[in-house]
Amino acid sequence: MADKEATVYILDLGSTMGDCNSGRVESDLTWSMRYVWDKIGTTVAASRKTWCVGVIGLRTTDTFNPLQEDDGYDNISILQPLAAGGMTMSHLRELRKKIFVHDDQNAGDAVSAIVVAVDMIEHFTKKLKYKRKIVLVTDGMEPIDGDDFDEIAKKMGDSGIELVVLGVDFDDPDYGYKQEDKPKIKKRNEELLSQLCDQCGEDNAVFGTMAEAIDDMSSRPRLKPMRPYKNYDGLLTLGRSDGKGDDDDPPPKSISISVERYFKTHLAKPVSATTVVARMDDALLGGRSSADGDVDMDGAGGPGLTPVHNARTYKVPDASAPGGKKDVEFDALAKGYEYGRTAVHISESEHNITKLETTKSFTIVGFVPWDRFEPFLLIGECCQTIASRFMETSSLALSSLINALWELESFAVARIVAKDGKEPQLVLLMPGPTSSPECLYDVPLPFAEDVRNYQFPPLDKVVTISGATLAKHRNLPSDDLLDAMGDYVDAMDLSSFPGKGGDDEETEDEDGDGEEEEYCAIEATYNPTIHRFNAAIRTRATQPDEPIGEPSKVLLQYSHPPEDLVAKAKPTIDDLIATSEIKKVPPKIKGRKGRGAGKSAAQLESEKPLSGLDIDALLSSTPAPVASSASTGTVTGDPSQGTMKVEASQSQNLTVDPENSIPTFKQALRHTTSPEQVSSLVSSLGNITRELITDSLGDVNYDRAAENMRVMRDEMIAFEEPGLYNAFVKDLKKKVLSGELGGDRREMWWQIRGEKLGLITEAESEVGDTTAVDAREFYTSR
Repeated sequence: MADKEATVYILDLGSTMGDCNSGRVESDLTWSMRYVWDKIGTTVAASRKTWCVGVIGLRTTDTFNPLQEDDGYDNISILQPLAAGGMTMSHLRELRKKIFVHDDQNAGDAVSAIVVAVDMIEHFTKKLKYKRKIVLVTDGMEPIDGDDFDEIAKKMGDSGIELVVLGVDFDDPDYGYKQEDKPKIKKRNEELLSQLCDQCGEDNAVFGTMAEAIDDMSSRPRLKPMRPYKNYDGLLTLGRSDGKGDDDDPPPKSISISVERYFKTHLAKPVSATTVVARMDDALLGGRSSADGDVDMDGAGGPGLTPVHNARTYKVPDASAPGGKKDVEFDALAKGYEYGRTAVHISESEHNITKLETTKSFTIVGFVPWDRFEPFLLIGECCQTIASRFMETSSLALSSLINALWELESFAVARIVAKDGKEPQLVLLMPGPTSSPECLYDVPLPFAEDVRNYQFPPLDKVVTISGATLAKHRNLPSDDLLDAMGDYVDAMDLSSFPGKGGDDEETEDEDGDGEEEEYCAIEATYNPTIHRFNAAIRTRATQPDEPIGEPSKVLLQYSHPPEDLVAKAKPTIDDLIATSEIKKVPPKIKGRKGRGAGKSAAQLESEKPLSGLDIDALLSSTPAPVASSASTGTVTGDPSQGTMKVEASQSQNLTVDPENSIPTFKQALRHTTSPEQVSSLVSSLGNITRELITDSLGDVNYDRAAENMRVMRDEMIAFEEPGLYNAFVKDLKKKVLSGELGGDRREMWWQIRGEKLGLITEAESEVGDTTAVDAREFYTSR
């Protein structure tokens, strides 16, 4: 049976809740609602119909409650009544409109609001089994009637109602919070509310400050409580039970134990999104379901939303049908299985031969010693098997099996079929004699097809092609490097962090027993993806206009190594870097390739070879052969020392050789010093490409022309000049399709399309302004 909860929140909405205290920049109400919205949002997200929430407004302008005819219950309003079916997004949106500061109202007794909440819970839950709770949020700035505390505490105790009082800036010595210069009325109210909690009992009441509640909410994610889920209920069998055997080898008697199997660990996943669409007829329907059966998802995603329905149509070739294809119903389709590259059809009547007929069973098939089992074979989720409840013989038999496995240091291998017709599974049964109750833990094992064996070269030796084994090689670490790496690994060991701070004195890193606490305990680690998703959804649902805050620090706690540990290990990592002779590789400069005048000093320095040599000067003692006409220069330095330089006395007139277009084009680009020179080279290579197409006999020169275009395109992307290439290819397309380049050259255009030599898009070059849509239209338009 699902657990039932009835929680009533009492919210102080008086004028004093609109003040900003203790250095906060938001009002006390807004700050307190962080906690309330988080709690209510969690309830809504759980989507449990048995979790009911009610909200009462204290110090409101109006009065609306069942006890309003009696004295002392003025200015108390029920904003959200307890109702069956739980709280939904529709309720949440309506509630959000009702919570605001009532500036003209200060009256209202908090204890009277507690009495109203008790009355609400009693009338709703009656004598049924519910978990009942009242949460009071107030700043304590209105007088409280301290009479009848004994009667109220007794009533709450008899009804099993838990009281939680959270005060804005209430003093809490245990938490270490105290408000200075506190008004007398607030101090008096704190004492009265604390007295009421004491009379309710330590187990049924909590008194604290809102600061602690908000800090705890943001610092430690809440884990979703899970109920045990049974996935097998039957017999655990040891031995043969089919009654078959040879005359010389009669079948042994089998042992059957009645057991129950539950999940121990289960994969947790973040919530999934639902695809919805705004409904066009929402205004006409008024939020109701449409005539075609669409469901209004007002409670799950927002007003006027409906789920997306998928429709599939199947077509097959048919020469007699319009368009050469006809529609086929889904029921007329048959399944085909790939065999090589051929589809093999198996009819429905024959399909049953592909199914493995299994019956529900749980049978031990063998045993394996602990030291013979490889832990990497464990896959999947863990389950635990216990003896059936209220069966002493099964408990005794299973306990004997568990202790026998423990004493013999062995595991059992079992075959399990959870229910009839389900696929069989091999599991490893591990004894748990110290658990309560005694159980067998099991984890799925892989089949032979699940195991992949890969061959890797050894790490401690090098085997040559001839078969010789080398113990020392440039790819093998030296002894000094191994020692340095070992020291670094030991220094970064988390098992000894944090260490003890004194000789025999207990430090803050130790628990109450004087034992050092584990640094990264499993129960203190949380899945950041799941909790970040939940926090974002909860914030957007409860406060749609507020920005989503930063992730909780506890979620990012283990995303980086501890700073103290890194500082402690710095000498070892420095020694490791020095021993391994690690050198920084300069980053690859994107764009402005080869344009010296357009580069900064840092870019020029980063492109300098690691050897420090001038490569161009070493390869030739004269300026590059791509220069023509007025091009002079002087050569200085000693080539043998790698200091040779070529100093140009004037700018070079760079051109492209038609007989060797691609190499000379690339070489000339490396000597450009201005955008004008790059544009001149592109124009020169473009003219050569057009001449190749014009003079081509058939398609003889098409490949050369396409290669020129490819090189030009790649270089302009690197030089961040996509406009030069785009202008060229637009002009080329116009002339090719119009026949200006020696007649019908449409085959060249199809080659340009096939090799994707069209416009350079903004995705290929950051400085480009051509979209992907424009690039596609360039291929298809005339």
